[in-house]
Amino acid sequence: MRFLSIYKTPERGIPPSQEEMAKMGKLIEDEMKAGTLLATEGCLPSALGARVRMSGGKVTVTDGPFTEAKEVVGGFALLSANSKEEAIKLVKNFLQVAGHDGECELRQIYEADQDTHTKSAKS
Repeated sequence: MRFLSIYKTPERGIPPSQEEMAKMGKLIEDEMKAGTLLATEGCLPSALGARVRMSGGKVTVTDGPFTEAKEVVGGFALLSANSKEEAIKLVKNFLQVAGHDGECELRQIYEADQDTHTKSAKS
């Protein structure tokens, strides 16, 4: 099973330290070798981003920074795990290494062969 982990954190406004980068680099390397981390990226500050919203048939664009937001998306990871519980353990480990307040939203990714599992789970 594949899971998307979306990391949300208060925006710090400063880049990670060399020590933080080294710790995260080691985690990424270990998880890639283990086959549990398929892809990951961090996000640049929200000041460089934009929100594009559709409401009532009208599209609006709001440039960052997003001062009204308590947290911003700091990055994402695409995980491979045998269960939701295993994916949660991977995310807990990431949060320990990240070392800052934040949360990860964990979502299982739809795969065509899951239709059978979804239907049987609803029965």
